[in-house]
Amino acid sequence: MDPVRVEVDGLTKTFGKVRAVDDLSFTVEPGQVTGFLGPNGAGKTTTLRMALGLITPDTGTTTFNGVRYAGLPEPMRQVGAVLETAFHPARSGRDHLRVYCRATGLPVGRADEVLEQVGLGTAGRRRAGGYSLGMRQRLGLATALLGDPAVLVLDEPANGLDPEGIQWLRGFLRHLAHDQGRTVLVSSHLLAEVEQTADRVVIVGAGKLVRQGTLAELRSGSSGSVLVRSPQSTALADLLRTSGTTIVRTDGAPDGLTVTGLSTDEIGRRAFAGGIELHELRPRTSGLEEVYFRLTAGQEQYAAASEQGAV
Repeated sequence: MDPVRVEVDGLTKTFGKVRAVDDLSFTVEPGQVTGFLGPNGAGKTTTLRMALGLITPDTGTTTFNGVRYAGLPEPMRQVGAVLETAFHPARSGRDHLRVYCRATGLPVGRADEVLEQVGLGTAGRRRAGGYSLGMRQRLGLATALLGDPAVLVLDEPANGLDPEGIQWLRGFLRHLAHDQGRTVLVSSHLLAEVEQTADRVVIVGAGKLVRQGTLAELRSGSSGSVLVRSPQSTALADLLRTSGTTIVRTDGAPDGLTVTGLSTDEIGRRAFAGGIELHELRPRTSGLEEVYFRLTAGQEQYAAASEQGAV
C-alpha cells in the first residue's frame, strides 16, 4: 500500500453571511492518526465534506498525493469515509455492505471480511434497524474499509461506543496507521480519547486554523510553568518573586507553587542559595484538554450564561 499524504490548501466556504471555513490549510501525514478538533460550528464537518467533494469550496483544494477526490480513479479503494451512517433498516448489515460492493465493483466476499474486522461477524446477518448506535458506528467503519483504502476520514467514530468499544477503536485506528501505514483523520469531541489515540492534532476555530502539530509540540508551547513544593513555600515565593515572574498557589497542595517566568534550573539555584528545602520541582505539562480550551477560548458557538457574565 503506497502512503498517501492529504493536503488541505486554502479552503474557504461561505453560506450566506456565514463564513464556515476561512482560508484553512493543514496536512495529514501517512502512518499517523491525526485528530481534527474544534468547537461546534468551527467548520470541521464542512471541511471534511469539501475534502470528499460533497461540497464545492469557494476557494482552495484538498488533494490526496496531489490529486483531488473527484480525480481519483477508484475513490472507494483509495479513500474510505464515515461522515454519516445511512442504511436501510430492514436490510442486514451484511447485505448493506454487499450492496456497496456490487455498486463499486468490489468482490462481495469483502463484506464478511470487514464485518469480522470491526467485530460484527456474528451480528452481520441481523437487520441493521435493530443495531445499537455503537453497532451502527461499527457498520459505518466497515463500509469505509470495504475498498481497503490508504486513507480513512472519520467524523465522530466513537459516538455511541461503550468503554470497551472505545478502547477497541483506539487500538484499531492506531494499528491501521502505525502498522499498516494508512493515513487516518478523525474528527472528535472526546479530547481524552484523542489524546490517547492521535499522533498529531489539527485544531480549528471559527473556520480558521488555530494550531496543528504533534501532541508534544502543542504541550511544549502551552505552558512555561514550573511546579514547586516546599515546606517553606511562603519564603520561597518571596525569594522567587521578580519582575516578569508569576507565582500562584497550586490547587490541592498547600505547600505547592506554580511559577511562570523562571526555569527549573533557576528556581533550584535560588532555593539552594537561600537555604530553602524543596520536595518537588518539575516543569508543568498541559494535557490536551487544557491546551484545547486555551487555544479555542471565545470561539464556542454556544456558551453558558455564567461564562458570559450573566446570572
